[in-house]
Amino acid sequence: MLEVWCDDDQPSGQLGYNMNKREFLKTSGAFLTSSLFPGLTPAETQTAAAPLPAHRTNWAGNLTYHTDNLLTPKTIAETQQIVKATPKLRALGSRHCFNTIADSTAAQISLAALDAMVLDPDAKTVTIGAGVRYGILAPYIDRQGYALHNLASLPHITAVGACATATHGSGEKNGNLSTAASAMEIVTADGQIVHLSRAKDGELFKAAVVHLGSLGVVTSITLDVEPTFQVRQVVYENLSMDQLEHNLDTIMGSGYSVSFFTDWRNHRISQVWIKQKAEIPDGQAAVFKIPAEFYGATAATEKLHPIHGHDPTPCTEQMGIPGPWYERLPHFRMNFTPSSGAEIQTEYFVPRSRGYEAILAVERLKDRITPHLFITEIRCIAADDLLMSPAYHQDSMAIHFTWKPESDEIHKILPLIEEKLAPFNARPHWGKVFTLPPSRLAEVYGNMPRFRELLHQYDPPGKFRNQFIDTNIFGA
Repeated sequence: MLEVWCDDDQPSGQLGYNMNKREFLKTSGAFLTSSLFPGLTPAETQTAAAPLPAHRTNWAGNLTYHTDNLLTPKTIAETQQIVKATPKLRALGSRHCFNTIADSTAAQISLAALDAMVLDPDAKTVTIGAGVRYGILAPYIDRQGYALHNLASLPHITAVGACATATHGSGEKNGNLSTAASAMEIVTADGQIVHLSRAKDGELFKAAVVHLGSLGVVTSITLDVEPTFQVRQVVYENLSMDQLEHNLDTIMGSGYSVSFFTDWRNHRISQVWIKQKAEIPDGQAAVFKIPAEFYGATAATEKLHPIHGHDPTPCTEQMGIPGPWYERLPHFRMNFTPSSGAEIQTEYFVPRSRGYEAILAVERLKDRITPHLFITEIRCIAADDLLMSPAYHQDSMAIHFTWKPESDEIHKILPLIEEKLAPFNARPHWGKVFTLPPSRLAEVYGNMPRFRELLHQYDPPGKFRNQFIDTNIFGA
């Protein structure tokens, strides 16, 4: 994994770290066992012959956490004990965030052991523990005839973590993953359990769903489910960006979920991934002919990876072959390393009504962007009413960058991109890397004052605050 050092004097929303490529080649991913609560399960133990441990990193290796003190309770009661006794604490999910939002200089808590799943067919909900990942949840509810309305491109992430940061999935009529949440169980700073629900708590619940890990430790979440469905996925290559000027809404509306991939070369979208619901009558074979052209783009003749030259094996099935919703809505399969692996990600949400303008604005930086980029993905997400969501009261387009692990160069490029997107009041994804100052964050996330009040209400001592929260939420 990449060995990374964080600069404590730099705002944590920024690229506050430097990568050492030599260390990348020699660093191991060993964990330190926590010395607190020795009766609880340690994250990982060492043998006497093991080398000195490296700090833990996020999954992509671009970020090293400041603490090795990882607490891993097996039960909610143990979670309450830890939360009450620990002065400063941050919850750690599946480690799929690229910035320091889950970081701590004191202690982190992992609820991976809380993996219960209970489907309620009458209520059309499923309640799951904080350790449950979508790749485990999805087949469980599908076997019982149910589905979620949306999934992210990766099934590897936990549902609780995804909802905390408003991770979004895709589809112009689909709200982000947090919009499926109907109830939450939280352990607050004093170790008490609080239950919040959409039905009971109304506006408070809308403010609490996208909580950025700062209200308390979420031990379970309840999600709405719907009848299961089949999806087919087709891919087209080489769509001219000129087609987007007048046809953007139509193209984005051509499927249940649509993604553009571009490297910003040649004024083109290199791949268009269209995921459509597949209505297959019982007892009939799935007959589907892929149209050869789509707005001038041509149908792919073989399975593709979004990044040119990468092995497509990790990707979900294409070529119009129907399959369960959870095996098509993500781009990557559960049992494979997603995307590139060692990478850095950034993402910005702009109004969908101005999506074409925003694409052209970013394209002007192509000569700066392309040498350091793996791929950009562009998707649409429906507006929602969750206070800290990037799609709050705004049908949105998300422009996502998967970068090569070159932090110094990316640190120089991001302010240029943010400047180009400033006229669109672009909102950064909470779990990705960005360099917007706190004052600008407060402008684009206009509900910041209300969110601060909520944090003061539920966490008066600031137990769950870290440098990221202090800087980006309270630093304006």
